[in-house]
Amino acid sequence: MNFYVPDMSCGHCKAAIEKSLMALDPMVEIAFEMDARKIDVATALDTDAVLGALEDAGYPAEAV
Repeated sequence: MNFYVPDMSCGHCKAAIEKSLMALDPMVEIAFEMDARKIDVATALDTDAVLGALEDAGYPAEAV
């Protein structure tokens, strides 16, 4: 699943996103494209769960 995260800009953002998603799925794999502000998420979670976790972490996103 791919997501656009407009507020993601630094290492702190990356760490917060990783922490939030790993809390729900410890096996999650996340690839970051910081310049494009996109992430690719491989997880057993559904899209809504990922979007909710990102929102809760303070990084509202949209699926792309």
